[in-house]
Amino acid sequence: MKIVYIGTYPPRECGIGIFTQNLYQSMVSKPGYSEESREHQSVEGFVVAMSDHDLDYNYPEEVKAIIRQEHQRDYLKAVKFINLSGADVCILEHEFGIFGGQNGMYILPMLHRLEIPLIVTLHTILEKPSYNEKAVLEQICKMAYKVVVMSHKAVEFLTTIYEVDKDKIALIEHGVPEIQFDQKRSKKELKLEKKKFLLTFGIISRNKGIETVIKALPKVIEKHPEVVYMVLGKTHPNVLHHSGEEYRNYLHLLVKNLNLRDHVIFLNEFIAQNELFKYLSASDLYITPYLNEAQITSGTLSYAVGVGSAVISTPYWHATELLDEGRGRLFNFNDSEQLSGILMELLDDPKALKEIRKKARDYGKTITWSKSGDKYVALAKEVSAASPHVLSPEDTLIDPLLLPPFSLDHIKRLTDDTGIIQHAKFGIPNLKEGYCLDDNARALLMVLMDYKQTKDKQALALAPIYLSYIHYMQNEDGTFRNFLSFSRQFLDEVGSEDSFGRTIWALGYLLGNAPNDAYYQTGKLVFFDAAPNFEKLQSIRAIANTMLGISYYLKANPGDDSMSERLRNLAWKLVRHYEANSSEDWKWFEALLAYDNGMLPLALLHAAEILNEDRITEVALESMNFLTDVTLKDGYLSIIGNENWYEKEGERSLFAQQPIDALAMILMYQQAFHLTKDKEYLTKLFSCFMWFLGENDLRMSLFDFETKGCCDGFESYGVNRNQGAESSLAYLISYLIVLQAFEEFEEKDFAPESLRKVVK
Repeated sequence: MKIVYIGTYPPRECGIGIFTQNLYQSMVSKPGYSEESREHQSVEGFVVAMSDHDLDYNYPEEVKAIIRQEHQRDYLKAVKFINLSGADVCILEHEFGIFGGQNGMYILPMLHRLEIPLIVTLHTILEKPSYNEKAVLEQICKMAYKVVVMSHKAVEFLTTIYEVDKDKIALIEHGVPEIQFDQKRSKKELKLEKKKFLLTFGIISRNKGIETVIKALPKVIEKHPEVVYMVLGKTHPNVLHHSGEEYRNYLHLLVKNLNLRDHVIFLNEFIAQNELFKYLSASDLYITPYLNEAQITSGTLSYAVGVGSAVISTPYWHATELLDEGRGRLFNFNDSEQLSGILMELLDDPKALKEIRKKARDYGKTITWSKSGDKYVALAKEVSAASPHVLSPEDTLIDPLLLPPFSLDHIKRLTDDTGIIQHAKFGIPNLKEGYCLDDNARALLMVLMDYKQTKDKQALALAPIYLSYIHYMQNEDGTFRNFLSFSRQFLDEVGSEDSFGRTIWALGYLLGNAPNDAYYQTGKLVFFDAAPNFEKLQSIRAIANTMLGISYYLKANPGDDSMSERLRNLAWKLVRHYEANSSEDWKWFEALLAYDNGMLPLALLHAAEILNEDRITEVALESMNFLTDVTLKDGYLSIIGNENWYEKEGERSLFAQQPIDALAMILMYQQAFHLTKDKEYLTKLFSCFMWFLGENDLRMSLFDFETKGCCDGFESYGVNRNQGAESSLAYLISYLIVLQAFEEFEEKDFAPESLRKVVK
């Protein structure tokens, strides 16, 4: 039998990685196995390793493929490799933080494409998950043939919160390496022979509660001055990223203030397993002082019990189970006084201490990795022998493997410290044309979307440039100028209504998806200064774009009744335009189809979601279906050309097709899917995106694989090779929508029927 393992893996410093390595070695490598386990010698396997932050690791030979956490294409390449590898079973180590996308969503498309049965080991099961966290875990459990957990509490959560069938769940406790050290020898090697050695180890973060132990020490040391407490482990990388060593510095200051510098040792290292067990065996007492109960599995606790440590812990879920029947002692969360009492009681009673250590050691012998490995092998053989039906993905055209890699290279080339240059000569910025408001608004929207999906620091660094440009161009009455020369000279007094609407769209998205409070407050100031002008708008496309901004704002601020009323008024303006111009065979807002057409149904689809008014929904769907019939009738997107457009009872223009029209269609179908849950719209969405890559009237790609920019459109002579900001931003926003739609397609169970509305 051949098994593939997916998880983090050493030398990446991660507890899940150590678990994956131990599991692999206990199942595939068999030295030291008992005679009755010889049947497992036939097991072979390999590892697919999760890498973080694009770091390169020198992985061992069993790692045959690598997935970079935030690169969705890596997941799809890896699943193709797995499907062709001859593996019989896949074992996935699941922890939300090791997979890319929102709440680790990138793993879902990979698992949907997996052609072999799946076993998943859950390292975190949340009692109060967010909507997305619950949806992701439920989807994974649905795709898994067996779900492995490590505690009875985990079984309870899966069955009651996530509605997983109990028969699908297997309880296999966290394995413990079969490493044993003599305590006296370990103490001697560590120069701790004359000390009472207390230990806490693991990744350091505030929820570990180490300050509780430090505050308990003064009373203990008064009676037992030989006590030394060691905190062994590095700061959690996410904590380092966001807060640096703020928590560790706080602990050092606390030690200093309590005059404990001779009694507390911080060892800021991620040490090898053998070395770790030496420290564990040397300890007189091992302490896990976590601050709340929400810890379903603790590898550090399992190791401590496995080596026979006397453990004192707060009563988090795993500790309550593992330390039952006298295998350890519990104290209340954040209760230094109680901890002091227990420490002194046990240090005063060597016999009680010895009894706890014996019970822990005896139990540890039952959860060694060789025994856990045997259980996993038996489970894998059961799964393989059952020949379970593997769910194949729904038939869809959405396939990220068809997409070029996402890149901000051209956008960075067009951007300076003022904003984004609006035009380009081929792939080179055309400084003579300067800047415009429309493109800086689109650029702000794009980088916010990118950062929301991928946490790309490049995108976040660009955001304040575009937001600053918008702020600079705003007039005192809340309107905006549009054009600025390269020498920073204003070129107009008031910009077009279209540029106003696109700016409100971007600002509204910012208010609904702000990456930090500073950007939110700036965006809010500009947005509300502009708000008095919303209902003065006459251009229906400006109205539509403004409605988008208001909708994004309201989704994050649903209680703003005055803004809801503004949205309603603007929506009914569009409805009245529709009613004045539509007929039996012309379901549209004007007597012609011009530019940015999809934005009009799109705006009403957003309004329909928020306002829930039937007539708004009817007009949105009718106009969308009409536009679909005109532009997608041949199975690919054929945009209305801007040369002469398409007048009612006239002929449609084929040339001067522009990327912003493809973007509008993509956005329209995404929102139609959100409203109706009809997956047909996702297929249409992807068909529209393929317009950029050659599925169009000229069968030519607008994306430039060298510059990473997008050409400005189709003319009668072919592709306009200039790659300005508008076209490149339209492509990148469309790309991000496709990835988002793909995730939504993979994660949801679709209703068999779409929204039922009477569409006349």
